[in-house]
Amino acid sequence: LLSFEDDSIFTNDDLKKNNFTLINFWASWCAPCRIEHPFLMELSKEKNLKILGVNFKDKKNNALNFLNNLGNPYYYLAKDELGKKSVSFGIYGIPESILINKELVVLKKFVGPLNLEDFNEIIKIINSL
Repeated sequence: LLSFEDDSIFTNDDLKKNNFTLINFWASWCAPCRIEHPFLMELSKEKNLKILGVNFKDKKNNALNFLNNLGNPYYYLAKDELGKKSVSFGIYGIPESILINKELVVLKKFVGPLNLEDFNEIIKIINSL
């Protein structure tokens, strides 16, 4: 994945540093992404979890405005300008999120906006160490 800021590459080794990573595919033009955003902001406070944001087919200024207005829950922000990288993660629509552990095992995939039930499930998983 390419960095949102400078086109540097984010690697699997970066993911192995976190106990758990939630990879969140989102865009500023996506209305359901606004609905799930407060849950992401709450999850970003958890010490066992890092959130990797993948900005999907978006304009950089619009994405930055979205984060400036609603808050930035992401420890790392990547971009998928053409939507091709996301397909390799099995993403067909947004928002979608994938919870992985530091062994890069997919623990759970969330299709559609995160809700309270998803939030509680993520909290339970990441605190079960």
